Amino acid sequence: MNRKTLVLAAVAGLLAPVVTACGGTEGGGGGAIVVGTTDRFTATKEAPAPLDPAYTYDTNSWNLLRQTVQTLMIEPKGEGSPVPEAAEHCGFTDRGDERYVCTLREGLQFADGDRITAAIVKSSIERSLRINADTGVAALLNTIDTIETQGDRDIVFHLKAADATFPYKLTTPVAGIVNPKDYAGNKLRDGFAVDGSGPYTFQADVKDDTVTAVTFTKNPRYRGSLKTNNDKVVLRVFDDADAMGTAIGKGDIDVMIRTMSPAQIDKLDEGTDEHVSLVEMSGLEIRYLGFDTDAPTAGTKAVRQAMAQLVDRADLVSKVYGSQAEPLYSLVPATLTGHSNSFFNKYGDPSTAKAKDILARAGVTTPVKLTMHYTTDHYGSATKQEFEVLRRQLDASGLFDITIQGTPWANFSTNERKGDYGVYGMGWFPDFPDADNFIAPFLDKDNFLASPYSNKTIQRSLIPETRREADRLSAARVLTQIQDTVADDVPVLPLWQGKQYVAARDDITGTSYAINSSSVLQLWELGRGLSE
Repeated sequence: MNRKTLVLAAVAGLLAPVVTACGGTEGGGGGAIVVGTTDRFTATKEAPAPLDPAYTYDTNSWNLLRQTVQTLMIEPKGEGSPVPEAAEHCGFTDRGDERYVCTLREGLQFADGDRITAAIVKSSIERSLRINADTGVAALLNTIDTIETQGDRDIVFHLKAADATFPYKLTTPVAGIVNPKDYAGNKLRDGFAVDGSGPYTFQADVKDDTVTAVTFTKNPRYRGSLKTNNDKVVLRVFDDADAMGTAIGKGDIDVMIRTMSPAQIDKLDEGTDEHVSLVEMSGLEIRYLGFDTDAPTAGTKAVRQAMAQLVDRADLVSKVYGSQAEPLYSLVPATLTGHSNSFFNKYGDPSTAKAKDILARAGVTTPVKLTMHYTTDHYGSATKQEFEVLRRQLDASGLFDITIQGTPWANFSTNERKGDYGVYGMGWFPDFPDADNFIAPFLDKDNFLASPYSNKTIQRSLIPETRREADRLSAARVLTQIQDTVADDVPVLPLWQGKQYVAARDDITGTSYAINSSSVLQLWELGRGLSE
């Protein structure tokens, strides 16, 4: 029996905003819901503050923060435009979309009982901007000019330029509300403590500077838009997908999220365990190769173009991910408004002859020797296989001599930002479902990759122009121009767009909403009862 449930999520931006109920945290009972993950959370000498909202910029860590650190706005349960969360209401108050005002809900408190005021919201966001961590996360807020408060409940954001995506940016943890008692204004908070005013409190179990489990307990002082369907969730970290799969089969955990292996997903899809269901949903996750455009070899444009001409995305997807992914020919996923197949339009089908001509015209001696780096523990067990396929494709042309090297994420992410890698594999889970979030974080100044690639036309003219368009379809022409430039310069090479999966035992409800299209983990949706 096939126990897979297919969730047909609406394309982001096409639905009207979903209004969610105000008020408290209902539901619960039946014991803690235990969720398994292979995501790793590690503190290192180079990155001692992995869960500070002003520092962290990866989906894994953000998904811990989103349960505990409240934001003014939030993505709604059913997709669509952001809705108020800590705020009672928010909106632009001028025709130019440069003045954005939020009014806080009455009676907001942190979990410890301290009162939340507009001044605290202001200081929280200014803290992220002031610290300006080397992860590049503060760049999400770079359109803010000044912030003022009016009384205890009104916050006024004055923007440097029109930014129709600003409400989405207020849904992200970098704009989270933190207590100045717990988070110093000028330095990061080291370790794994997290405090906030969200639906849950947070307690991490840590061994050897690595999180082994997190307990989320319903926050009785929470006031916001979310209904919490459980009293407690325990997130258990597993070393690999196989161990996690064994645990759900035995009933030691109730839910599996990121990252299941492709083989594991196929097995669950076949319905081999009548007590475990697989939920498939659309996603906006992408994978790509990044390049240090100042590196001795990868810095040569013709080398990057030749790789773009050789990579066979369809072959890669079929051999590693099967039906769980689709080839991607742009940074912008195919399901978002503004997507263009720019790489296919420029390079067409893979061709050794065309790649050879690109290198020859640039005077590049072949075979080109390169090392491609990947992370061993951040995107799932299939990553190594993916890079083995890429190596075979490039080497088979006779134009490249590729070495691949895997590194744990805690070191990989730091090394990448330091510029230690000429070519590296990364994934991107969007901060919010808009094409801007697949362009600006990669191409704007102070981008999260710390990439030396800089196109002033894109940064100074095209990105600001797209943000002036509240109707995102009206921005499509300029978005296409940006994507075409990326296909020509190849500072990044898009590979594929993936689907998302959640597996759960048959007494767990809410799994269809446990992860949204932006890969936001919504633990409050999970409950116990009849299976869906």
